[in-house]
Amino acid sequence: MKKKSLLVMLMLLLASAVFLTACGGKEDTQAPVETEDGTDEPVEQAESTRDQVLIFARGGDSVSLDYASVTDGESSRVTKQIYETLIEFDQDSFEIGPGLATDWSFSDDGLTFTFQLREGVKFHDGTDFNAEAVKLNFERWADPEHPFNFAAEGYTYSVYGTQFGGFKGDEGHAIEEINVLGDYEIEFVLNQPLGSFMQNMGMSYFAITSPAAFEEHGSRINENPVGTGPFKFVSWQKDDSIILEKNENYWKEGYPKLDRVIFQVIPDNSARLTALRSGQIDLMDGLNPDDIATIEGDAELQLFERATNNIGYLGFNVEKEPFDDPLVRQAINHAIDKESLIFALYNGRAEPAKNAVPPGYLGYNDEIEAYDFNPETAKSLLAEAGYPDGFEFDLWTMPVARPYMPDPERAAEALQADLAKIGVKANIVTMEWATYLEKTQQGEQDMFMLGWSGVNGDPDYFLSNLLSSHAIPGGNRSFYRNEEVTSLLDQAKTTVEPSERETLYKQAQALIHADAPMVPLVHSVPVLAGASYVNNYVPHPSTSEVLTYVELAD
Repeated sequence: MKKKSLLVMLMLLLASAVFLTACGGKEDTQAPVETEDGTDEPVEQAESTRDQVLIFARGGDSVSLDYASVTDGESSRVTKQIYETLIEFDQDSFEIGPGLATDWSFSDDGLTFTFQLREGVKFHDGTDFNAEAVKLNFERWADPEHPFNFAAEGYTYSVYGTQFGGFKGDEGHAIEEINVLGDYEIEFVLNQPLGSFMQNMGMSYFAITSPAAFEEHGSRINENPVGTGPFKFVSWQKDDSIILEKNENYWKEGYPKLDRVIFQVIPDNSARLTALRSGQIDLMDGLNPDDIATIEGDAELQLFERATNNIGYLGFNVEKEPFDDPLVRQAINHAIDKESLIFALYNGRAEPAKNAVPPGYLGYNDEIEAYDFNPETAKSLLAEAGYPDGFEFDLWTMPVARPYMPDPERAAEALQADLAKIGVKANIVTMEWATYLEKTQQGEQDMFMLGWSGVNGDPDYFLSNLLSSHAIPGGNRSFYRNEEVTSLLDQAKTTVEPSERETLYKQAQALIHADAPMVPLVHSVPVLAGASYVNNYVPHPSTSEVLTYVELAD
């Protein structure tokens, strides 16, 4: 068996993402230091007399607090505080380190992974975290017949399916068996190599819930979360606030510093900024790029930036006319003026996208020639497709600001204006956020605006979740089915050699580009704002960061 240090080096190569560092924050914010158990903690500061209640304002509510059954960032932003994974990413990158597992090893053939689990950890309900709990959670996601799968209640685990090659009984399902070797030792046996296995183990989708909580709450676990994390669930008032409180028995001694965290919904970007400037909130997401100068000019506020790690896109439902015709989809690609969109809405903090995966990731195909902004070419393609006079459709628009789309309403209006120039009439449609996600997953939309942020540093998370036929229903809301693309992505998933994975991903992106199931719009640099007294807040590229070390200074 090889030791942990070798595994870390190998798996970071396999992930092959550029581990971008999130920047911003107060100058006196202390950088974390590595402790004896490998976890990061900030340098200790003088104790604050300020009430340690952090109010984080956001544009939309969480969809569910059962992290594995949903894909939206507003859910994981909260569940990241309640639940923990075996592997944890560094505070500002996708480099892996200890979490609920303190050590790990793997076999020479890369098919057997053994984890040593952290002892003495309690779930919020007082029960013990152990290997049996880990096994139960993974089997719950994998097996539709498991009593805690809750398939009959509408729970789906699409990300598990795409990341691990399917579910129990599926030909491509990579996990052959899970063996409890002791109270604090567990073994995963794969039936084929999985290049992103260790990166997957750090994804917030695969955190560990208390088995006793499943017994007590059943399918209502989505409203009664029980994990091992730094904060415990208190209450959820839908479309208003989620309240968490400090886990007094947290295994990291002295943490968290905050006594309470309140995730507050304030739908309008400007209203959130007003609340921040008036002291009603402490942190906010969804900052209008136009307001960056205001933040930078106010000594009482501070600006945070996330690393570029996303794709904002305009998706087609390729099962509906006229978007079942690739000529129409190519025409729409030529009709969108991305540079003007970036200038008007992103204040320069974005770059035009041509692929569904961001630059810097393993296999990013920079040789692809982007669809240029050319209304005349768009009109010609429409005429060739049989729509010389254009057509009319509904453009589904997100109701909340997202990291990749800070002002969806204005973006929709800009897209509407571009399409009008080629004779295509877009009727803007919007609805409540959870409903929007549910209906687009069911395929009710014509064309829709959405995006995706990376959570494990691996290209498979973008390409397989957005464009593999395995992700229907799920992240593939375009309902795009190209079996050659899916086959390439499946091969890349089960390939260990980075150069081979790179070739496969580039081939898949070339096919996707020709089929044009989406308009890749932008890769953005998301910005957030906070009060100057917020210390040790480090935005993570995944858009969901733990607040373990955050403290409100005097």
